[in-house]
Amino acid sequence: MWWRVCSLLAWFPLQEAFRTNRTETITVEEGQTLTLKCVAAHAGTTSLQWLAPSGFTIFFNEHPALKNSKYQLLHHSANQLSISVPNVTLQDEGVYKCLHYSNSVRTKEVKVIVLATPTMPTLEASVIRTQNGEEHVVLKCSTVRSKPPPQITWRLGTNVELYGETHHEFETDGKKCNSTSTLRVRAYGRNSTADCIIRHKGLQGTKLAAPFRFEDLVTDQETASDAPEMSSLSSPDPQQSASTAAVMEISSTSEIDKEEEEQITQVSHLATEANLQYAGLTRKKSGVLLLTLVSFLIFILFIIVQLFIMKLRKAHVVWKKENEISEHTLESYRSRSNNEETSSQEKNGQTSHSKSCMNYITQLYSEAKTKRKEKTRPSKLKGEHTHIPESIV
Repeated sequence: MWWRVCSLLAWFPLQEAFRTNRTETITVEEGQTLTLKCVAAHAGTTSLQWLAPSGFTIFFNEHPALKNSKYQLLHHSANQLSISVPNVTLQDEGVYKCLHYSNSVRTKEVKVIVLATPTMPTLEASVIRTQNGEEHVVLKCSTVRSKPPPQITWRLGTNVELYGETHHEFETDGKKCNSTSTLRVRAYGRNSTADCIIRHKGLQGTKLAAPFRFEDLVTDQETASDAPEMSSLSSPDPQQSASTAAVMEISSTSEIDKEEEEQITQVSHLATEANLQYAGLTRKKSGVLLLTLVSFLIFILFIIVQLFIMKLRKAHVVWKKENEISEHTLESYRSRSNNEETSSQEKNGQTSHSKSCMNYITQLYSEAKTKRKEKTRPSKLKGEHTHIPESIV
């Protein structure tokens, strides 16, 4: 199959630049069928090719290039190539291109936008009681999986429509989002109504609405207190009832303004008292913090002193051991030195005794020699030349 496509592409003169005739935009809802049509201006020996947003070829003339059964061939002729994409998803969004091969290559771009319509909204109501004893009703309207984000408004009664606090949170793919709108109601009547209205491009001008009736939140005491007033103000004429209702609303607004002024003065007094209490609490907290810090520092110093004392004890034990070892070595050295001295003294005594003996012998020899000389002197005087041999005793 691909060798045919490549041969056909090589047959056409692609040396000329691509020419983009026009860009078309198609908006389709998710789940619907997308139809792409490409028509050549001049009939003849031409070829048509559809490219997906990823750049891969979907169809070249009547030949499918992708092994994807999602793309279907609707019509093929010499000057027209139409395909369809059923059950469109957000992944099919992008720019599709149709290439028209003739003497020049012309390109038609089709930008496909896929819309994800929001789901039916869900409305939740909760009552919040403040510290002053007041009650507030919080209405929360939410819808999920829409693209682009929807527009959420609140309709009170029949003529008033306003915006609430809207928050959009996109899903992991970054395309669909979940939207939530919150409305806070301070005062309401028994017959009051509030509708959550959602507008979106995929709804094609229609709206999604979620109604709410406040009569479900009215307590028994309020219904009992409102009953005589409603009976006295009731009239058969609907216009008159509407006017009386308007008067009631105006009077209620004036009373609400007075109550708000009184509450503002009370709030100012409460704010001053709260500031004084806050200052006292901050002082107490600062004192407690100082005490804790000081106690913590003392504890750390105690630990440091204990560690220092332990080190001193260890050093003292080591010093004691070294002293004992040194004393033992000194005693052994002294005993060795005494033994050496005694042996040296004995040797010295023996040498002195031998010396004294030698001195005595030499003294005897000298005395004997002097006596012999004295004996020989008188014989010489007498003229006797006799030789007396020396004898050594």
